[in-house]
Amino acid sequence: MNRPTASAWFDVVLGVVVMTTVGALIGSFLGASSIPVTAGLGLALGAVVGYLGGRRFLVSILVGTVLGGLLAWFIAGIEKVSFGAGAGAAMGGFLGVQISMLLDMRAARKAAQVEEGEDAGAAHSAVTKL
Repeated sequence: MNRPTASAWFDVVLGVVVMTTVGALIGSFLGASSIPVTAGLGLALGAVVGYLGGRRFLVSILVGTVLGGLLAWFIAGIEKVSFGAGAGAAMGGFLGVQISMLLDMRAARKAAQVEEGEDAGAAHSAVTKL
């Protein structure tokens, strides 16, 4: 069995940190007694997402958390930062999935265009050799 690379470990740690933070923020909405449960669920989900290589997804959640918290702080004050951070994390996760899907579609389209170009070049060279 192959040992995980440093990049894979970084993804797992990033997932644990980001999703545990989001879980704790969600737990603060539900009440102080639910913070350990939601943070534990976030920890488990973050480890799985990180292990599967969801770095773009995790970074989008992290950016959404920070921007949502800052926006809530500027608009409503320090007491609403956790609400803004939680909402920003949810929006960041949603946008991250959509952006990731669009980037994957773009990469597939470029790969198909390159493959078509190689096929056309091979057909052209076959015709010129005759």
